[in-house]
Amino acid sequence: MVDAVVNEKLETTFAAWEREGATGDEDHRQRLRQLASVVRTRLDASHGVDLVFVCTHNSRRSHMAQLLAAAAAKRKGLSNVRTFSGGTETTAFNPRAVAALQRVGFDIQKVSGGTNPRYAVRFGPAAPPVEAFSKRFTEPPNPSRDFVAVMTCSQADAACPLVPGAAARLAVPYEDPKVADDTPEEAARYDERVAQIGRDLAWVFSVVATAPSTP
Repeated sequence: MVDAVVNEKLETTFAAWEREGATGDEDHRQRLRQLASVVRTRLDASHGVDLVFVCTHNSRRSHMAQLLAAAAAKRKGLSNVRTFSGGTETTAFNPRAVAALQRVGFDIQKVSGGTNPRYAVRFGPAAPPVEAFSKRFTEPPNPSRDFVAVMTCSQADAACPLVPGAAARLAVPYEDPKVADDTPEEAARYDERVAQIGRDLAWVFSVVATAPSTP
């Protein structure tokens, strides 16, 4: 089921990612299977699931994962999946990550300035905007309890062996595209990371949408 709130470019992108399938080795794919299983189980047990994607600075990977997960869930009709992101510290939503997400079809507009600007992110003309900015994972609008914490970087995973309020905690780490900042490979590395996370989450929510519900 394709949700009309996902715009044509994003749908084309996600359809291609879905055909390619999940990335990584068997260990990485097992982490994705665990994520799909936890989401499906919690959807069956309640009216929805809150996913909080966590990295160190809430500047790149966690934002990518939050927004890609939201779009991936929407295109599968899973409107009761809610996504958030946060860091172990606060910096800013990195403009390189913003640009990479724009290149695959997200409409992202800056709505405030300063050192930690806020952005309005849309998946399509009919979709309500998602407010994106850097924050600690414990800060609003992130949920404070009964959420699934998904650690998207090894540093945050090590720094937070326990996530207060989380009903479940999973580690699905990705390499930081920051390593290519200010090099000729910068845009390619950010595009690579968006595509990797996008492929994985397209696969996860395809599995969630097609898995039989448990009584």
